[in-house]
Amino acid sequence: MDILFQNTTQTLQPTIITWILISFGFLIYLPVFYGQIMLLARPHSQATKDVIIGKGEEWRDKTHFRSSYGFAWADLIFFLPLLVIGSAGVIMSQVWGYALWMAAAAIAVDVNIVLWFSEKEYVYSMWGPLAYYTFFWGFFVYWGLISVIYAVLRLSGVNF
Repeated sequence: MDILFQNTTQTLQPTIITWILISFGFLIYLPVFYGQIMLLARPHSQATKDVIIGKGEEWRDKTHFRSSYGFAWADLIFFLPLLVIGSAGVIMSQVWGYALWMAAAAIAVDVNIVLWFSEKEYVYSMWGPLAYYTFFWGFFVYWGLISVIYAVLRLSGVNF
């Protein structure tokens, strides 16, 4: 763990890669957070279902609804603050920002790999491989993996 925090007295100036990762992260997560806020505010409305699972679609079962609802609460309480505060810290060139940002990215990888497999039966068949492995779950996994690797490298003293 000492290797990760060897630069605690230095600042880590954002690079073009930093700005790309922050921008792309917020770009892909804004629609997710919008849908999750709708889900938390009006969980059983048709407008919420239209955004979360598709226009005119219904929850597959109680587990589908409950897991979506649970992810919405978990993201609001834990993931979103880590992402926002970590990104702010990274922009301010702070080591703690990279640590928080890396935690958010690790959560993104974990959750979205689970969703990548659990949603495949429903989403893959409806949209095909290109959409599935990019927009539906791929971008979240790719962003998380790249962000974790980037943060570890920056915290280890690698300059870009």
